[in-house]
Amino acid sequence: MQLSNSEPNERQCTRAALLKGKTGSMITGLWAARRYGLRRLPEPRLVHLLAPASREVTSVGFVLIERTTRLPNPTFRNGVPLAPVVRAVLDGVRRLRDIDAIRALLAEAVQRGYARLEDLIEELNLGSQRGSALPRRALREMVGGARSVAEIDATTVWEMAGLPQALWNVKVFDSDGVHVATPDAWCEEVALAWEIDSKEFHLSPADYARTLERNARYAAAGVVVVQTLPSRLRTEPAAVAAELRAAYEAAKARPRPAVHLR
Repeated sequence: MQLSNSEPNERQCTRAALLKGKTGSMITGLWAARRYGLRRLPEPRLVHLLAPASREVTSVGFVLIERTTRLPNPTFRNGVPLAPVVRAVLDGVRRLRDIDAIRALLAEAVQRGYARLEDLIEELNLGSQRGSALPRRALREMVGGARSVAEIDATTVWEMAGLPQALWNVKVFDSDGVHVATPDAWCEEVALAWEIDSKEFHLSPADYARTLERNARYAAAGVVVVQTLPSRLRTEPAAVAAELRAAYEAAKARPRPAVHLR
């Protein structure tokens, strides 16, 4: 029983939701995703709970109860039963209406190793089709190679530049077979790399040092590289497209270096 008039904290909300759902229920959606450690998600307003379809329970207050015949085996974190991370993420994004928020959470789940792309696709196909259109669109984009919101925006800018079709997230090797880099976009015709550089989207505090090392490898291999901040893809798309065209012409004018894909 809560004796004060203050708002219940996360632990109290979680406990109250599980008491409402009773035995066999578990936390899912954004609330569970946050407990797993995922960060690129909207602040969850409701505790999303899965409960057996046979149970006569309904949503109330801050508790959203979803009765299901596909009740998974829970994963326990600090004694709290959570839906498996793939299920939790999909249950969360099915209730979002912002495509960028959906892209961001799905991309983070894949980039940080919480979920495999194929498992997300399988779960989306097996689960409820209500609210599945936008997540399906985002996963389709990820299958095409773009794994972050920034890279998805980049596909639009690349098309605006009118350049040959880009390859996304392919591994580039030098003439000795040494891995140079895995650029966000690659133009095989002229060995042009495009990197969307921001730790906001790549999530690791050590990225700056790795970026410097990567650029040194590009230079040694003779690869022309364009670096773009993610914010410019939306605020200055025409300018970025012009920079890509200029870099393409510069790359085309020099002998193509002996780099290859594998």
